[in-house]
Amino acid sequence: MTDSSEVHRWVERYIHAWASNDPADIEALFTDDARYFTAPYRTPWSGRDEIVRGWLDRASEPGTWTFRHEVFAVHGDLAFVQGWTNERDDPDPDAWNLWIVRFDEHGRASEFVEWWMIPE
Repeated sequence: MTDSSEVHRWVERYIHAWASNDPADIEALFTDDARYFTAPYRTPWSGRDEIVRGWLDRASEPGTWTFRHEVFAVHGDLAFVQGWTNERDDPDPDAWNLWIVRFDEHGRASEFVEWWMIPE
């Protein structure tokens, strides 16, 4: 069973990995056979190696962004996280995010789906 405090800790580790771009930090978040959807209907990155490769191909420069989040809901092994990504020194969100994350019994993501919108 997953609870909101466990999800919050996982998101904090995700943010750390986002800032470090360290392959070990990224790998630690996911199961061996995880699927990572960069948008709901895109072909996912499948497995840790592909997730790390895809992540690093799209890596953000550390220190150029901020991210805040709220665990919106948790149901069994499924969590819903709302997030806001900002370019540094810009108070308005550059992207609004909804993450749907399925966890295994060890608190690693087996599926990650990102829905995001750019506000007008």
